[in-house]
Amino acid sequence: MSKDHYTVIVVPQHSSKVSRYKFSKKIVKTSLVLSIAFLLLFSWFAYDYVSTKSQIWQVVELRENNQAQKMQIQAFKEKIASFEKQMSKLMQFDAKLRIITNLDPSAEKGQYVGIGGPDEGLVVDYEKRQDLQIKKMHSDLENLQVEAAVQEESFVELKEFLEDKKSLLASTPSIWPVRGWLTSGFGKRISPFTGRRKMHDGLDIASRTGTPIVAPADGRVTYVGVERSYGKLLVIDHGYGVITRYGHNSKIFVKVRDKVKRGQKIASVGNTGRSTGPHLHYEVRVNGVPVNPRNYILN
Repeated sequence: MSKDHYTVIVVPQHSSKVSRYKFSKKIVKTSLVLSIAFLLLFSWFAYDYVSTKSQIWQVVELRENNQAQKMQIQAFKEKIASFEKQMSKLMQFDAKLRIITNLDPSAEKGQYVGIGGPDEGLVVDYEKRQDLQIKKMHSDLENLQVEAAVQEESFVELKEFLEDKKSLLASTPSIWPVRGWLTSGFGKRISPFTGRRKMHDGLDIASRTGTPIVAPADGRVTYVGVERSYGKLLVIDHGYGVITRYGHNSKIFVKVRDKVKRGQKIASVGNTGRSTGPHLHYEVRVNGVPVNPRNYILN
C-alpha cells in the first residue's frame, strides 16, 4: 500500500463483498482542517448570535426603563409646577390679607423661588440630561419646602392677628359686591364721555339691571341719595377709616343709620346718573383716600 494514500475497508454485515476506498493523505488532511475550521466558525457565529440577541434584549429593556423614567420625571415636574402655582396663589392671598389688616409685608422673610436652570437642549447625552433634571427637581423641592415653611409662619402670624381683630376683619371689605364683568379698573383711564385721561376711583362691574348688590363687610349706612355723576348713590361706613361707595343703582334697600352685615343685599344694579349701561361703580376709601378695591377682594 502506497504511503501516499489511506485505504478504508467497508465490510457489510450480510454480504461477503468487501468494499475498499482509497484516499490520498493530502485530501484527508485538507478535509480535517476544513472540518475543524468549519466547526470553529460555526461555534463563533453561534456565540455571536446568542450574544447579540442578549444585547438586543438589554437595549430594548433599557429603552423601556428610560421611557418609564422619562414619564415619571415629566409627571414629577408637572407636580412641582402645580405646587409652585399653589404657593404663588397663597403668597398673593397672604399679601392681600396683610394689606387689609395693615400688617407689614412678609416679603422680607422670603421670596418665591421659581424654576430655572441651564438649557437642557445643550446637553446631548441622555443620561447627563436626565441626571440634571433629577438634581434640578430636588433643588426645586427643597426651595418649595423652605418657602412653605416661611409661608406657614406668615399664616400663623396672620391667624394670631386676626383672632385679636375679629371686629376689624368683619368690618373690612373682602368680597365682590356683585356678580358681573369687570369693565373698568382702578386708575387712570380714557373717559367714555370726554375722551381724556382721567382718574377712575373705583371698579366698574357690568351686570344686568336688577342684579343684587351685597355689602362686602359689616358697617353702617351713612348716605342714601342721588348725585349727578353717580345717580342713586349708597355709602357705607365700616369703621377703622374705611368706607365703600356704590353708584348707578336702580334701587337701594337700606336707609341711613341702618346696620348691615357682610353678604346682606343692599341695592340692585342700575343705569342711573352718568352711565353708558347698567353696572355698579364700586369704591373703597381709606381715611378719605380712594384705594384699589381689588386689594380688598379675597374671593
